[in-house]
Amino acid sequence: MGLVTQEFDLYAVREEHELLRESVRALVESKIAPYAAAVDHDARYPQEAHDALHAADMAAIHIPEEYGGAGADALATCIVIEEVARACVSSSLIPAVNKLGTMPVILAGSEELKRRYLTPVARGEGMFSYALSEPEAGSDAGGMTTRAVPDGDGWRLNGVKRWITNAGVSDYYTVMAVTEPGIGTRGISAFVVEKADEGVSFGAPEKKLGIKGSPTREVYFDNVWIPGDRIIGEPGTGFKTAMRTLDHTRVTIAAQAVGVAQGALDYATQYVKERRQFGKPIAELQGVQFMLADMGMKLTAARQLTYTAAAKSERNDADLTYFGAAAKCFASDAAMEITTDAVQLLGGYGYTQDYPLERMMRDAKITQIYEGTNQVQRVVMARQLLKG
Repeated sequence: MGLVTQEFDLYAVREEHELLRESVRALVESKIAPYAAAVDHDARYPQEAHDALHAADMAAIHIPEEYGGAGADALATCIVIEEVARACVSSSLIPAVNKLGTMPVILAGSEELKRRYLTPVARGEGMFSYALSEPEAGSDAGGMTTRAVPDGDGWRLNGVKRWITNAGVSDYYTVMAVTEPGIGTRGISAFVVEKADEGVSFGAPEKKLGIKGSPTREVYFDNVWIPGDRIIGEPGTGFKTAMRTLDHTRVTIAAQAVGVAQGALDYATQYVKERRQFGKPIAELQGVQFMLADMGMKLTAARQLTYTAAAKSERNDADLTYFGAAAKCFASDAAMEITTDAVQLLGGYGYTQDYPLERMMRDAKITQIYEGTNQVQRVVMARQLLKG
């Protein structure tokens, strides 16, 4: 697809990215949006979106060209996620989680590991998930208890991971585990685990408020043997890799939030132009106009912050940690406010499943929670500010 840009020249980037946006939007409107309500209602995996995104080489558009990918830059990846989330947040987790799962390999994996696992994902022959959280280790990810101990020329893995997005669907998992107890996060390592590995199993899908089409399950590791060449980076570097990964992928959650907010604003705007009360369209009521203005303002600010963070992700700027947290936090808070206001603008209709806004509001909520709650994002930002 040739979407790699070495320099972020504003005008060059704008043209090629807007062409990408048009392409993704056409794909979404024809092959993803028509199934969004059913995916939510039936709590089923969005297979139609899966097939469409893979056929268009957009399911893992971020993978570099040398591994068979499109080589899309961070902003292009955000645009894909944003446009899919505009219609179906569950479906947007296909490219988002593929990036989350593969980033540790991209950032710290050996060349052989990259070729072995990034290539099939780029070809649409597998998907990647990210396994960090545990039942007793959520925001305190460093408190994990999943263990990997040396065993011959490999490792023996035991433990449980929780809140794993697309678990059971993905073929590959980046798994963080303690390899040297007693030294805190410096004793955590990262591994690639395959769904087909003996001893890997999955819990029942969680019954969730939103993103019902994306399976969220526990992953169990019962004496799973992992070959030594599947470690990502050096032993003890897993937690650092996990945090570096989140610096980049929080930007994609911001894009997801921007997308669902845009979808809600678009729908509400069209509705208020058609809905008549007191003898005129309610769009002519000043109170309604003020709500739309505030929604648009928040969305514009969220998008600009997200795109700035994407540029910093592409360049791996020193202040990416701050901007990634800021974009994720601001955009998800804005998405929750915008989708809630969109429901309000439809009145009683907004509260029913006959209209998409109640689904969008439910889906938006998770963007304030996963990949670090927004309270954690504020801690991250404050620490960056205090460091100067």
